[in-house]
Amino acid sequence: MFQFFMLILKNLRRNLLRTILTSLGTMVLVLVVTLVWSVLDFINRQTAEKADDFKVLVTERHKAPSRLPRSYAASLAEGAARGPDDVKPVDHMTWAFYGGTLDPTKMSRENFLFLIACEPEKAPTMMDELDQLGPADTALLQEGIKKMKEQRNAIIMGPEQLKTMNKRVGERFTVNGLIFKDLNLEFEIIGTFPKAAQRYGQTSIMNIDYLLQGIDEYEAKNKKKISNGDAPIAFMMLKVKNKKEYEQLAAQIVNSPLYTSPSVRCESSGSAIATFLESWKDIFWGMRWLLAPAILVTLSLVIANAISISVRERRQEIAVLKVLGFRPGHVLVLILGEALLIGILSGLLSAGGTYLLINKIVGGIPFPIAWFQRFFIPASAWWWGLAIGGGTALLGSIVPALSARGVRVADVFSKVT
Repeated sequence: MFQFFMLILKNLRRNLLRTILTSLGTMVLVLVVTLVWSVLDFINRQTAEKADDFKVLVTERHKAPSRLPRSYAASLAEGAARGPDDVKPVDHMTWAFYGGTLDPTKMSRENFLFLIACEPEKAPTMMDELDQLGPADTALLQEGIKKMKEQRNAIIMGPEQLKTMNKRVGERFTVNGLIFKDLNLEFEIIGTFPKAAQRYGQTSIMNIDYLLQGIDEYEAKNKKKISNGDAPIAFMMLKVKNKKEYEQLAAQIVNSPLYTSPSVRCESSGSAIATFLESWKDIFWGMRWLLAPAILVTLSLVIANAISISVRERRQEIAVLKVLGFRPGHVLVLILGEALLIGILSGLLSAGGTYLLINKIVGGIPFPIAWFQRFFIPASAWWWGLAIGGGTALLGSIVPALSARGVRVADVFSKVT
């Protein structure tokens, strides 16, 4: 077996340039497929329903973007529970959005800031993936949360957003409101999201009490209502134990007389994200069923072409091998082995290199979709590369290998002069 493997290596070394070019072509195509599948895998995970820790979004029923009055928040946090048999959420978080510019005369990306207004202490448990941080990063985040609770104008800003705005922790600035027109608020950056929370690189959070206080003070001072001030909450996020509790909770809220003007609807977070991404569905369909398959077919053809050329050049050599005792099955395995070795090693190197480059060095794929700013390569990409490289190599080399297996010694040597 070892000698057979060494023979495969020697055959690949014989035309090193062709082997290298085939390997590079395989690596490039595996890279593209890995990037495409990583985006699709992330979207699938975001829209998939979880068996436990079920998150529920309560939004305005008939309007987008959703706007809920602040009076809804307290009762929704309890799931509109009125009786002992009613379901109560195990956790909740109020979501509102505030955005504006640091310089109204220069509306540039560097001057624009978008913030999620919420209860600071709820962020670690209700914002995806923050509960999966390591002990050191969790302690760092909790330190920032504590400061936000003590200082209402404190914000936590993602490291990429800090870089974009050319700001540092400790700086103060005033944001001229755009979502809540003319509501200008002063903020102080007291911390940043840990680097391990790569998804939140461009996310900033503020204390929702500070936003509501700002609305009240503006209306009291100016004797007029502020735009969107009557309904400043975007949605409520509730967490229940499982889907059964979700269904009961949704019925409680939708049928409650507390929420009639405006009426509300409940949906799982996965369903809500899927609805929000509806405008992207054609792009995702094309990536899944057109782009990725086309690349896989191209990769199979590249390998098939390289192996076919190799087989045509080595017909006499294959005939000699048969004279020396190699059976047709041995020849078949030899040719398939050459293709599989190139495909598997190239695929594994490409996918593994992509994983390390994107996740550890680049810091994600900058491909903004809705509020998802960056995508990362999952650990499963390692076996993707192995499967893509090996699978396409096998498919692409079957015909050339069968051709080599069928080489007739008499036919080859009858043409030798």
